[in-house]
Formats: sequence, C-alpha cells, structure tokens
Amino acid sequence: QVQLVESGGGLVQAGGSLRLSCAASGSIFSINFMGWYRQAPGKQRELVAPITSGGSTNYADSVKGRFTISRDNAKNTVYLQMNSLKPEDTAVYYCNAEVTGWDLGRYDYWGQGTQVTVSS
Repeated sequence: QVQLVESGGGLVQAGGSLRLSCAASGSIFSINFMGWYRQAPGKQRELVAPITSGGSTNYADSVKGRFTISRDNAKNTVYLQMNSLKPEDTAVYYCNAEVTGWDLGRYDYWGQGTQVTVSS
C-alpha cells in the first residue's frame, strides 16, 4: 500500500501565495506520474498540473504563469507553488500519483485533499 499525505493548504487573501506538498510513502518501486487536481464546490475535479518522473510539466490554462509544480524524487514528494492566487482558485486540492509497486504492477493513488480558500 501507498499513502499520499498532503499539507500546505489554508486561507489566503487574493494575490497571496501558498505552497502545497504531497509526500508518498509505502511500497514504492518507482513513481511515474505525479500531479495536482482540484475540485471546487459544484464542479468536476480538474487536472491542475502534472509532472513526469523526468520532470516534464504541464499546466491548466487557468493557472499558467501563476502555479509551478516540482518534485523531489529522492523524497517521493511533489510540490505546487501557487502565486497570485485568485478567489476562483478556491477548491480542495488533491495529490495523485501513479506508482510502480515491487510487484511491477502500476497503481493509482490519491491524497486526502487539502482545502485552499482565497478571499477577495
């Protein structure tokens, strides 16, 4: 089993910054994809930013130029630096990871979610 533990959410004023962290632990041979999703009330969960094991990144149009995803492979940790936050960024943010286990099977895991609230 693998656990993803997120931290760093909270309440911030518009224009402010937050940094989310997600640490993976457990039965991990390697971590392939890692990414951050978010879900606002009444909306579908959306992909915010993915990062591959090689460090290739992508961003949703709504966060380009404001958010930066990074990862520390040695620590099995992914980060999301969020700058110039807007009220529309308010959501529960979820960490996701595709993990190769010691049985060489690929498994998908989710964190418990962390609330980000941006006040206007």
